[in-house]
Amino acid sequence: MASSLPLPAARKQRVIVKLGTGVLTTGVGQLDTTRIAAVCAEVSALRAKGHEVIIVSSGAVGLGMGALQLTKRPKDVSKKQACAAIGQSLLMQTWQAGFAPHRLTVAQVLLTHEDLRARDRYLGIKHCLSQLIEYGTIPIINENDTVSAAEIQAMLRFGDNDTLSAMVASLLGAQYLVILSTAPGLIDMQGTKEIVPVVERITPEIEAMAGGTSSETAVGGMVSKISAAKLATRAGCGVFIASGSEPDVLTRLLSGRGPGTFFVPNGLPLAARKRWLAYFQRPAGIIHVNECAVPVLREQGRSLLAVGVTHAFGTFGVGEIVNIAGPDGAIFARGKTGFASEDIPALAGQQGPAVRALHPTRKRLEVVHRNDLVLL
Repeated sequence: MASSLPLPAARKQRVIVKLGTGVLTTGVGQLDTTRIAAVCAEVSALRAKGHEVIIVSSGAVGLGMGALQLTKRPKDVSKKQACAAIGQSLLMQTWQAGFAPHRLTVAQVLLTHEDLRARDRYLGIKHCLSQLIEYGTIPIINENDTVSAAEIQAMLRFGDNDTLSAMVASLLGAQYLVILSTAPGLIDMQGTKEIVPVVERITPEIEAMAGGTSSETAVGGMVSKISAAKLATRAGCGVFIASGSEPDVLTRLLSGRGPGTFFVPNGLPLAARKRWLAYFQRPAGIIHVNECAVPVLREQGRSLLAVGVTHAFGTFGVGEIVNIAGPDGAIFARGKTGFASEDIPALAGQQGPAVRALHPTRKRLEVVHRNDLVLL
């Protein structure tokens, strides 16, 4: 059964293709050059039709493991970094060799979460990728595991290239994200035991269908793919999950004839700046609000005022990104705070005149202005 809607032939599309380690290798450290060559041929065909393609490629750590004759993925950060450092060059050499017959040039782009968290760097990466596309290159993106030790140790890294691919899709305003792995799609293990062809909306029932991975080189799994699909579809990007072993998989998926699962994009995607606030940040703390403030923010689209605040958790300064949680502790929004955490105890529950008395020289008294707030 077809999993998708066809790619409009008359309109140029921007497509992100993410390939998992299981798709790119036949074993630890052994690249499947035949499959990579097939992917390169398909990407070249899409390019010939006027479409733009960006690849998010796993495999660097696995290649490094192979070069070092390791059979298990290292748990030690420095060892994992060493594997990535060795594997990244091997990975890029293989991609360039695959695209060379099509006279296409690849460009390596290594990213960490911190690169996308700062607004100026976020915009810089966006402009760089746009220029690489304009030059006619194929950007090959991967997480920069060689320098992201602090993020790995703090569990604040991308976590997997599924998430990275969704962030890139959001960053570049892509129309489609294709996630290719060993999984044939989202399988309804609690019901039909068949592949779910189309997901209109990601519900708790859909999330319950996901499972993890037991591969020594992979870190994702269906859980991370569903999470990535949530991020990308919120940005207005359609998402395919399919098996990378299927012949002509990209062509078939994008023409509506491919197997796998298609996640329908949201009808009203978030604006670019709101996407940056929602998905590219590491919140410094949490501001808790009372029951009355929840519908004011959710349904009326208004700013968060001090009168709606109950307390805060964490240490943050003015202008930092914070999560916003309701009385039940559930986080439902995120935004840039106008006050530091040390100010919150005195402000919590106060009306405008009292807030003005505490901060007489300030022009803005919103705790989080609506322009700097996004619902999650």
